[in-house]
Amino acid sequence: MANVSRIEGNEMKQEVFLPDDYRPAEDEPFMNDRQVEYFRRKLLNWKSELVAGSRDTIEGLQDGTRNIPDVADRASEETDRALELRTRDRQRKLVSKIDAALRRIDEGEYGYCIVTGEPISLKRLDARPIATMSLEAQERHERREKVHRDD
Repeated sequence: MANVSRIEGNEMKQEVFLPDDYRPAEDEPFMNDRQVEYFRRKLLNWKSELVAGSRDTIEGLQDGTRNIPDVADRASEETDRALELRTRDRQRKLVSKIDAALRRIDEGEYGYCIVTGEPISLKRLDARPIATMSLEAQERHERREKVHRDD
């Protein structure tokens, strides 16, 4: 991972060297170049895993179209396929949230709560890199949502 230049848009950006064992720490400036690169790579890796899994599912579904004479076996296979498709749909939505997080990184908005503008904790971002709200804002949001749902 040498310090190599990349071209993004019309500007040159210096690629950030990131040791394999790097973990964002509270005692460094929030969303410095290393933290941003850490989360960018984490999001890109997560996305590529999801996309590869989707490809495998599509291939499996295409290969799996066969005539099963036993009604119970056919029903079981249909249930499995429906579950797989629902899982893939959830993952498709997750990929779009990952893309949104990558856009926030490019725009310099990643890591900040969309409600309060305050930094989201590094622990929260490490656990859920697509988070858009601080834990406190998320809890308030969920409480309000629950109140409206119970009406």
